[in-house]
Amino acid sequence: MSSKRSAGREAPPPPEPLTPLIDAHTHLDACGAQDADDVRAIVDRAEAVGVQTVVTIADDLASARWATRAAEWDPRVYAAVALHPTRANALTDDARAELERLAAHPRVVSVGETGMDLYWPGRLEGCATPAEQREAFAWHIDLAKRIGKPLMIHNRDADAEVLDVLRAEGAPDTVIFHCFSSDAAMARACVDAGWLISLSGTVSFRNAHALREAVPLIPAEQLLIETDAPFLTPHPFRGAPNEPYCLPYTVRALAEVVGRPAEQLAGETTANARRAYRVA
Repeated sequence: MSSKRSAGREAPPPPEPLTPLIDAHTHLDACGAQDADDVRAIVDRAEAVGVQTVVTIADDLASARWATRAAEWDPRVYAAVALHPTRANALTDDARAELERLAAHPRVVSVGETGMDLYWPGRLEGCATPAEQREAFAWHIDLAKRIGKPLMIHNRDADAEVLDVLRAEGAPDTVIFHCFSSDAAMARACVDAGWLISLSGTVSFRNAHALREAVPLIPAEQLLIETDAPFLTPHPFRGAPNEPYCLPYTVRALAEVVGRPAEQLAGETTANARRAYRVA
């Protein structure tokens, strides 16, 4: 198993099925998957509770290669490729060429996750500087526009900076803010721009006050749902290993926040994901 997985706690029990669902952002390699059998086992567990499709996300070149292969191994899996903002200093000419090649693969449905992360510089050894992140973000934006695929954004403590780059470079037709964790002002900015907002298990966290105030501002047609597994396992399993099969827990938590039936949210977010990623 990958060392990125949460340790020391049992995995959550399978939730009551809720269908149809698409996990708009997960990391199958970080969930411990290494080969086709591992991938199949994870998506089998997800499908048993209604999660029909998953999009596995890369954060470095090795992960991008693996995610593309994983999308070939199982028809329920698609991929996104990019360098994570904290690894933006690895965007060499060779890396650009390889990412362009991988991003053109028919099973790769998005360029991501890219963006800005101002939390980790100064805390994480070797983390890309804000200037390096900005340059790489601009390059990924251009790539998404050139190949006509959605841009998936990682934004941590960088609302103003991310908006500034998007405005300066010109956003692609489809923009997805993954694991949205900002406040109502940022939600309004994204909604007004027509961008998609993807919510994770953090919407179930009782202390995520700003996020839970922002969520009702998101129109149904701009909403996606994700696990970001193996991270951000929803309440009451916070800190336990997360997997795509846990997605119904997050949908039901979201239903409580917005006062809409979970079944309705499942249908709406699945339709949005199919439209954004152009998958059946």
